[in-house]
Amino acid sequence: MNQVWGNITGNDDNPRTLVVVFLRGGTDGLTLVPPIGDSDYWRKRPVIAVNENTIVRLEGEKRFGLHPLLAGLTEPYSNGDLAVIHCVGSEDSTRSHFEVQDLMEHGGVNTPGGWLGRFLRARQGIKTGPLSAMAFSKSIPECLRGAPSVTVLESLDDFFLGKNMDQFIEQLEFLYGRWQKNTALQHTGMDTMRTMRCIEKFERKSYQPENGAEYGDHSFSRGLSQVAQLIKTKVGLDVASVDLNGWDSHWAQDMLMNQLIPELSQGLQAFYHDLGRKRMETVSVVVMTEFGRRLYMNSSLGTDHGRGNVMFVMGGGVKDDRVLSDWKGLKDDVLEGKGDLPVTTNYRNVLVPILERHGTHDLSGVFPEHELSPLLDL
Repeated sequence: MNQVWGNITGNDDNPRTLVVVFLRGGTDGLTLVPPIGDSDYWRKRPVIAVNENTIVRLEGEKRFGLHPLLAGLTEPYSNGDLAVIHCVGSEDSTRSHFEVQDLMEHGGVNTPGGWLGRFLRARQGIKTGPLSAMAFSKSIPECLRGAPSVTVLESLDDFFLGKNMDQFIEQLEFLYGRWQKNTALQHTGMDTMRTMRCIEKFERKSYQPENGAEYGDHSFSRGLSQVAQLIKTKVGLDVASVDLNGWDSHWAQDMLMNQLIPELSQGLQAFYHDLGRKRMETVSVVVMTEFGRRLYMNSSLGTDHGRGNVMFVMGGGVKDDRVLSDWKGLKDDVLEGKGDLPVTTNYRNVLVPILERHGTHDLSGVFPEHELSPLLDL
C-alpha cells in the first residue's frame, strides 16, 4: 500500500502548528465514513447503518462517503486539504479504552513519555517557549508527557486574574526571580509567568473569527477557536491537543452519534474557515481515536469495541489520493474476532509524514518500539 507516502511534503522555514484531536471513547468509523454499495454493511447493521441515499459522496471516490452530518468536511476535501484514512489503528487487540489510549498516546508499551513530547524534544535547532505546546483539557494528555514545556487549560480565561493582573504577575516574577537560581521550581514559575504575560495580551472576549467562521457553543469548538487565535497571534504554538469525549456507543448509537458528529464537523469546518487556506498551508490537524467499533449491531442498538477505524488529516500538504485504505470488504472471512474491521495501517505510519513536515526527519526516538513503514502518502 504505497499509495500514501508523499502527500505531506515540503519542510520550509514557515512556522508550523500541529493540532491533535482525540475522539475519546472509540468512535465508529463505519458511521463517520461508511462504505458505499456494500450489502454486508446494511445486512449486519439493519437499524443503525447510514442510509445509502444520505451518504455524502466524495469527488473521485467510489468506496466510501461521509456521514450526512459530516457534510461540512466536503469543502476542505474538494480543496485538496483533507485526507481520510480507513482501516487504521494500533497493534493492541485488548479492546480496552485505557490500554489502547495509553499505547497510542505513548507511542509504544515501554516508551517513556508521550509521542508528542518526544517529537518536540527531537527537533533540532528549534527553541520552545511557554506556549509551544498547549492542551485544552483538565489535565495533561499522555501524548504530551515529557515535552519541554506544556500549558494545560480548559480556556484562555483560566489565566485571567482580574484587573490587577499585571501588578500581581510582577510581584510573582520578583519572588520567583529571588528563588535559588536554576532550580526546577524557579524555571517552572518563570515559565508560568511568561505564559500569563502572553495570554494577557489576547482580546479573549472580543475575538472575531474570520471568513464567516461560526464556532459552536461547546467545549470542542471553543478549544479550536482558541487554538486558531493562538496561531494568528504568532505566540510560537508548535502543537495543540484538543479532545472530543463521549464516543463509547454501546447503547443507542444513532442518538449519541447524531449529537457528537455535528460538534466534530462544526468545529473542524469553523477552524478551517477561520484560518483560511493560506494559514492552513502550515497547519496540520490530525483526528484520531483509540479503536473502532464492531461491524455487528448489538441488542442495544449500539456497537461494541472493535479494531480498525478512521483517521482524518486536514491542512497543508494533503494532495492527490485523499481517501486511503487497504480495504478488503466486510465479509466474515475478512473480519477479526467477533466482527471487527481489521487494522491494515498502523496509526504511527500516518503520523510519520506529518511529524517530518513539522520539524524532524529522525523519528527513531519518537516511535522507538515500532519499525516504521510509511505506507501512507500524505
